[in-house]
Amino acid sequence: MHERRPLELLLERILFNSRWLLAPFYFGLVLSLVMLLVAFVMDLAHVLPDIFTATPEQIILAVLTLIDLSLAGNLVVIVMFSGYENFVSKIDTGTSEDRPHWMGTLDFSGLKMKLIGSIVAISAVSLLRAFMKLTEPGVAIDETRIRWLVILHVTFVVSGLLFALMDWVAARADNH
Repeated sequence: MHERRPLELLLERILFNSRWLLAPFYFGLVLSLVMLLVAFVMDLAHVLPDIFTATPEQIILAVLTLIDLSLAGNLVVIVMFSGYENFVSKIDTGTSEDRPHWMGTLDFSGLKMKLIGSIVAISAVSLLRAFMKLTEPGVAIDETRIRWLVILHVTFVVSGLLFALMDWVAARADNH
């Protein structure tokens, strides 16, 4: 084993501690979670006064919007927790039974799969919302928009399948 020089030790210490530069990014994600909460509450407040006069389609569209915001919030939490724990520092929750079971066990590959899964779910909700609007009387069909939503959704699904396939191949290669 070679003797480590002071300059090498200093460089390694700086590189290792530079991971803390990511902490403000994760704090920014906390703020984005607040933004999603505000949007959720505003959408809910907008819908509730008309709840008894709304059509079932309008209620379904409103619920799909709330689901979309909820999925986006879940995605932010997953990225925030796993990114912080993978790249900055472990989160000490003590003996809290509320700690999600995946915290501390979600590696980059798992994060990638959860991320693409959430994106596919969000895309599916957006596509469903667009299809629901087609049932409203007097609404013109925007074929170009629908086509692009379908293309994007299929692209996300295929990307997810390819990510899963790459992880499977990598895991098989690691076993050999």
